[in-house]
Amino acid sequence: MGDFDLNVDSLIQRLLEIYLYVCVRGWGENDRGVSFTFGVDVVSKFLNRHELDLICRAHQVVEDGYEFFARRQLVTLFSAPNYCGEFDNAGGMMTVDDTLMCSFQILKPSEKKAKYLYSGMNSSRPTTPQRSAPMLATNKKK
Repeated sequence: MGDFDLNVDSLIQRLLEIYLYVCVRGWGENDRGVSFTFGVDVVSKFLNRHELDLICRAHQVVEDGYEFFARRQLVTLFSAPNYCGEFDNAGGMMTVDDTLMCSFQILKPSEKKAKYLYSGMNSSRPTTPQRSAPMLATNKKK
């Protein structure tokens, strides 16, 4: 059997996510105090009240481009891979066909690129691109 590399931090994080996934109930204030968290029970109640099968939401970075919650009754989509050059996330797109079957396309993250090039003494600012050709004038009167 080959070497097995176990990342304990990611294992603990995943176990905590599973615990929260199962145990979160009702409404709660999020850590930043600007919005709310909600549990599986809230999702189920909303879907039943409005006779829906699925909630599709966005505006939250998820590692694989999409992520289910609440027994697959809610899906979070995030379509920007390598978000802001800071995250190593994939992007996801969801397609719904005529029978309301959902399928997902994944945009794999590319290799991270440096945000700025070194520009000498003033390296806190991005460099100005070199002009390689003269600018063309348009709408000139002859």
